[in-house]
Amino acid sequence: MKTIDLKGQTALVTGGSRGLGRAAAEMLALAGADVAISYRSNRDVADDVATRCAEHGVRAFAFKAEMSNPGEVSSLMRRTLRQFGRLDILVCNAGIWKEAAIEAMTEERLAEMMDINVRGVFRCCREAVPVMKKQGSGRIILVSSTAGQRGEALHSHYAASKGAVISLTKSLAAELAPDGILVNCIAPGWFDTDMTTPTMADPTLRRQVLATIPLGRIGRPDEFAGAVLFLASDLSTFVTGEILNVNGGAVLAG
Repeated sequence: MKTIDLKGQTALVTGGSRGLGRAAAEMLALAGADVAISYRSNRDVADDVATRCAEHGVRAFAFKAEMSNPGEVSSLMRRTLRQFGRLDILVCNAGIWKEAAIEAMTEERLAEMMDINVRGVFRCCREAVPVMKKQGSGRIILVSSTAGQRGEALHSHYAASKGAVISLTKSLAAELAPDGILVNCIAPGWFDTDMTTPTMADPTLRRQVLATIPLGRIGRPDEFAGAVLFLASDLSTFVTGEILNVNGGAVLAG
């Protein structure tokens, strides 16, 4: 029977300094993978995640990289390869979530959302694929959202960006399968992170959110990380192009 053991493999998690990305990075390290994480602004928090990963006996580092900056994404990949010599697992988790009614949707707000949530993912994949092709294998795990499946009022630009990630997953899965690269996507729902704290702290909004989730609660970050670990492991060698819903039953999309 196969078990999950990622010793000897390396992983890069974008947006790995907090929330779901942090949980994924620590879970991959626990399974034995060396881990690089990117962060946007808070170096101390990012370094703390790297330290916690290293406590599992793996190599780990944090690197400041803005997904909207192609040069910084390239630098992130070069540092990862210089440190580890290879890349087996790419988790594209970095993203933003901001509210804007359509009539208040400025060009700047739309451009920021797309540049980070869509173009940033393209940039990371563009950097990683040649490395994985040379190795003859690799796992790419993109992070979408329930909003990318059902839409989200007052967040149409965010939902559109996450819908694009789903389409990108399916396209790359077909394109890269001959090269031994599996491409999958996780579509999380509501999770207990700092991003959702303001909503969940409001009793009325909290009740509204929980009413949409059959399991009656929001997810824990480690429950998201478990899905990442599955897709990164040898338990998923015949899975590619899949959109894995981790949402407590809130969106039942096949």
